[in-house]
Amino acid sequence: MTNDMLRASRPFLATIFLFSGLCAIADEVPTKSASTGSKSDPASFESTVRPFLKSYCTKCHGADQQKGERRFDQLPPQIHSDNTLVDFQDILDQLNLAEMPPQDARQPPTEESRAAIDWLTQQIAGYHEARQTTDGETILRRLNAREYRNTVRDLLRLNMTMFDPTASFPRDQTTEHLDNVGETLVTSGYLLAKYLSAADHVVSKAMTPATLPEARTWTFRDRFRQQPEIDQVHGRTNGFSHITLYDVVGADKPEGAYGPILAFKEGVPYDGIYELRIKAEAVNRLHPYDPKFLGTDPAEPLRLGIVAGNYLAGPLHKPQPIEPLLAELDLADESKWYTVRVWLDAGYTPRFTFRNGLMDVRSLWSQLLKKYDDQFPPRKDSGIVEARFNAIKYGKLPQIHIHEIEIEGPFYEAWPTDSQRAVLGNDWGDVQKSGVLSEQVMREHLTTFASRAYRRPAASHEVDRIMQVVKSRLDAGRTPLEAYTDGLKTVLCSPNFLFLEGRGSVGEPLSQYALASRLSYFLWSSMPDDELRGLAARDKLQEPEVLRSQVERMLDDPKSAAFVEGFLDSWLTLRDLGSSPPDRSKFEEFYHYDLGQAMREETRLFTRYLLDNNLSIVNFLDSDFTFVNKRLAELYDCELPQGSGFERVSLTDGRRGGLLGQSSVLTVTANGIDTSPVVRGVWLLENILGTPPAPPPPNVEPLDPDIRGAKTIRDQLSKHRDVASCYDCHRKIDPLGFALENFDPIGAWRETYGRSTKIDSSGELPNGKAFVNVEGLKTILVDQRSQFAKALTIKMMAYATGRRTTLADRPHIDAIVTQSEANGNGFRDLVTSIVLSEPFCSP
Repeated sequence: MTNDMLRASRPFLATIFLFSGLCAIADEVPTKSASTGSKSDPASFESTVRPFLKSYCTKCHGADQQKGERRFDQLPPQIHSDNTLVDFQDILDQLNLAEMPPQDARQPPTEESRAAIDWLTQQIAGYHEARQTTDGETILRRLNAREYRNTVRDLLRLNMTMFDPTASFPRDQTTEHLDNVGETLVTSGYLLAKYLSAADHVVSKAMTPATLPEARTWTFRDRFRQQPEIDQVHGRTNGFSHITLYDVVGADKPEGAYGPILAFKEGVPYDGIYELRIKAEAVNRLHPYDPKFLGTDPAEPLRLGIVAGNYLAGPLHKPQPIEPLLAELDLADESKWYTVRVWLDAGYTPRFTFRNGLMDVRSLWSQLLKKYDDQFPPRKDSGIVEARFNAIKYGKLPQIHIHEIEIEGPFYEAWPTDSQRAVLGNDWGDVQKSGVLSEQVMREHLTTFASRAYRRPAASHEVDRIMQVVKSRLDAGRTPLEAYTDGLKTVLCSPNFLFLEGRGSVGEPLSQYALASRLSYFLWSSMPDDELRGLAARDKLQEPEVLRSQVERMLDDPKSAAFVEGFLDSWLTLRDLGSSPPDRSKFEEFYHYDLGQAMREETRLFTRYLLDNNLSIVNFLDSDFTFVNKRLAELYDCELPQGSGFERVSLTDGRRGGLLGQSSVLTVTANGIDTSPVVRGVWLLENILGTPPAPPPPNVEPLDPDIRGAKTIRDQLSKHRDVASCYDCHRKIDPLGFALENFDPIGAWRETYGRSTKIDSSGELPNGKAFVNVEGLKTILVDQRSQFAKALTIKMMAYATGRRTTLADRPHIDAIVTQSEANGNGFRDLVTSIVLSEPFCSP
C-alpha cells in the first residue's frame, strides 16, 4: 500500500496507529524453543518394536518401497525430533485402528501387537511430558470476517440484518476447513485499507440519526409496476391496480418473484423499525390444475414473504446479495389487512415474495396452454408474449395479490438508541443539545469503549495514543463530536481490537481476559459480555466450576447459534453447500422449495438438539430422528411434519439416521451433476474418521483413462486400483464412498444409475469388516465410535483454540475421549471438557 493510498484513507492517523501497533506486537512474539526428547529405553525398542516392524511393516515401508512416503526400517530407538514423533504416532494410530498390517498381509499375534502399542504409547507420552516444560509458541490470530461482524454488532449494539461491514473484505483462507486458524488468517495491506473503511461505516451507523426523526407514513394504492415482462400484461389485465406474485425467488428467470414498490425505490430515510400494513389475498389456491404439474400443494395457505431490497444493488425485481427475510405471513383466500413490524436500514425498501409459489412461470405459461388447451382461447402464434398474456388473463394459476401498502416509521425502542449509548453513554442528549464535548468526557468514554473493544482494561498509555488522534483532529478544525468519532475509529483499527490476546508460553495459563475471549469466540464467535469480563477482573474465570457454569450459561444464550453454525461449517464443510449448484434440469425441486437452506437447517437443528439435551455424539453416526419441513420430508419419504415449518420426526428407515443420511452432507459431497465415491469417501475419512488420505501421486490421473469395459463407477475405480501407487489409499476411500452411492446429488434415494444399472453399495473396509449397504456401514462406525469421538474432539479442539492441534495435544485429547465415553459421550459434555482442558486454557 503506497503512501498516497494511505493519505487517501480516513482517518489517516488511525492508519499510522494501526501499522505501528502491528509492528509493536510483532516485535513481542516469542519464538519457539527447542524441544527435548523423552526418557526412553533403546534396549526394549530393539527387543520389542524393531523386530515387530521388520516382520510386519518394512516390506511396504522399508528400503525397497516407501508406501505413503513412510520408511520404518531406519527409525531410531528413541524419539529425538518431531519427525520421529510423527512416524511413531502414525504407527500407533494404524495399529489401534487395526488397519495395519493390511488384511491380505501376515497378521501379528495379539500379544505382539499389544507389546508394540504399549511401548509406543509410553514413549510418546514421555516425549510430550518432557516437551511440555520447554515448548513455547505464539500465533497471533486476527478476527475472521464472521467474528468481526458479530463483534461490532455486540460492541456497538447494531442491527446487522442488512448491514455487512465485511462485504468487501478478502475471503478468509481455511486450514483443514477451519476459518479461524491464526497461521492462515494473514493480514494484507488491502485488508488494512478495508478495516479503515469498515470503521468509518460502523461508527457512522452507530451515531446516526443524530436527532430523533419524526415518524412518517407512506401510502401506495395503485400504479404497481413490477418488471417489464409482466407489466405489459398487467397494464392490459388489471391496470396496475395490484402487485401480483407468481414465481418463487429460486426461479431461473423469475417473473413475478418479487413485488417491489417502485414508487418507494429509494427506501426509508433512516435506520429503524417500520410498521407495514398490507392489504393482500391468496388467489386461486384451489386451482383446477394437477398439483404435481404446478408443484404446489392446494392444502397449504399461500405464504407471503417480505424481504429487503436496495435499488443501488440492482433491479428490485431480481435477487440481490443482501435480501434477508424480514417477515412471513399465511394469507387468507380473501382480501385482508395484515400488520407487521420490521427493521429497515436507510435506503432499503420492502419487497414482497411468494414463499410457496410456482417455479419458472416463464416456461410454465406455454406448458399450461398446451396441457389445458381446451380452457384457453385458440393461440394465434407460439410466442412467449401471447402465451404469457393468455395464461395470466384466462388462467387460474395460484398467485398473491397485494392491493394496498402503508409504511410508517421510523420507531425506536429507546432514545438515544442502544448504539448511541454504546459510544457516549448517558451524555448523548447533552452533547447533541450543546455541541460541547470536553476532552475529559471524551477520555472517559473512550476508555470505556476501548476496554470493551480490546476485551480487557485499556491501559492509560493506550488511551493517551487515542487522545493524540482526537487532539490532532481538533487542531485540524474538526468539531468535538467529529474528533471523538475519529477516536472511536482509531480503536476499531487498533491491533488490540483486530487481534485476539494470546501471548505467553505453552504450559502457562492464559490471562483471565484472554481466556474470556477464547471462551466467547468459541461459543459465540463474538466478544465476551459484561459477566465474562467481570469474572476475569475478579480472577475467577479459571476456576473449573466457574468455567462449567459459564459454558452452561453461554450455550443457553441465543448467541450460541454462532457456535453451531460456525463449527458445522468447519467440521462438515457446510459453508461449501451450494458452491457446486445442482443441475436445474435434473433437480428443479432443489430451487423450487429452497432445499439448500432446508438442508442446512436440518443439520443445525439436529446438532442443536443434541447439544441442548446432551445426547450422545453417536447420534451423528446413526439416529432414529431428525428435523424436516414438508419438502425435505418428501425428499426423504419419511414422516411429514404437521405444520409448514421444521419439526422433529421419527425415522423408521435405517438409511436416513445420522449425518450420512442428511442431504446437507450428501449434497456438499457431490458436484451438482453426479456423485463420486472418491469425493464422498475422502470426506468421510477426513471429517468422520479423522484419517485423511495422502494426496494422489503427481503422475497418476484422477481416474485411469484406460477404463475400457468399465460400465459403472465401481468398475472404473476397480481398474484405477490396479495402479500400484493408488491401491493403498483407494482401498480405504472407495468402500466408504460406495456405501453412499444410493444417494443422488441432492440426497434422494435411488436404486439404479439411470433407468437400469443397479447400484451396488457394498464394500469391505481395510480392517476386513464388510457391509452390504449404508446401514451396514453405520453399524460398523457405531461399533468403532472411539475413532469418531477422537476425530470430532480433535476438530473441535482446533476450532476452539484457533490453531491446528499438534501431537503435544494428543494426551489431552485422548483423556477427553476416554472421559467422554465413560460418561455416555454427551455432546454438551464434550464442549465442556474442551473448555476445561489444558490446551484450551493455555496459549
